Amino acid sequence: MIQATLHQLKVFETTARLGSFTKAAEELEITQPTVSSQVKQLTKTIGLPLFEQIGKQLYLTEAGKELLTTCQDVFTQLDNFEMKIADFKGTKEGKLSLSVITTATYFIPRILGSFCLLYPDIDIALQVTNHKQIQERMLNNQDDLYILSQPPEEIDLKSQSFIDNPLVVIAKKDHPLANQKQIPLETLEAYPFIMRESGSGTRKAVQNLFNQHNVNVKVRLELGSNEAIKQAILGGLGISVLSKHTLTFACHEDLTILDIQNFPIAKHWYISHLAGKQLSIIAKTFLEFLIDRTQLMKV
Repeated sequence: MIQATLHQLKVFETTARLGSFTKAAEELEITQPTVSSQVKQLTKTIGLPLFEQIGKQLYLTEAGKELLTTCQDVFTQLDNFEMKIADFKGTKEGKLSLSVITTATYFIPRILGSFCLLYPDIDIALQVTNHKQIQERMLNNQDDLYILSQPPEEIDLKSQSFIDNPLVVIAKKDHPLANQKQIPLETLEAYPFIMRESGSGTRKAVQNLFNQHNVNVKVRLELGSNEAIKQAILGGLGISVLSKHTLTFACHEDLTILDIQNFPIAKHWYISHLAGKQLSIIAKTFLEFLIDRTQLMKV
């Protein structure tokens, strides 16, 4: 391994991550033959095959899987070293990889904007996704930090809540229930309902509440986007439950929050990272910035 170069390891890591020599060449901005040559030289150095190709699909061998893990550790440590050197110099330079669920986009961009103004030399890779895909990213250790409303219990994480995330019932302002107070929960059974997609944290919280009180709503639509749900409500297709943040930070004059008993559902936003992960200086800096900044935010 001492004969292997960092360039060869980078080429291998990129190829393994993308599952393609061609895609690796495109990302690294080198030719495909160069990628193949570098992987071939590294394979010779290791003395065992790193990939096996079945049809057009590229698979890692057991040796390849072990080397990929080693490469990721090496590059993480090198990135951390660069960040520490920048920190010693009194600057903050480096990369931050952040994954958030879609609802977080109502407030995270403005926080990131303030963070980038304070630390202009930090590059941020932001991935916006759903709960299912964010769990996959966690299992693959693809990011430094994750922002979500319901950290998965089956993954070993360190999580910290940083702001309330109340779930409320939203309807058009001219809805028959709009001006009523303390409406019984079972009243919702009489009106068409728009539900978030299966796997959504909001959907799980709503279903748990309905199950506890034996409430069965008439689900007319299932949608995977907060904006799509709001448009459906405006179109008269029903009522729904969304995070209050979706109105606070993207206000719609024609929408209102219904005063339903047992609502709002008290939830929180969490920032998480893998329990065994050593956070970089940049990740720690952002985590502290996020906690401090959101203490000033009101829902």
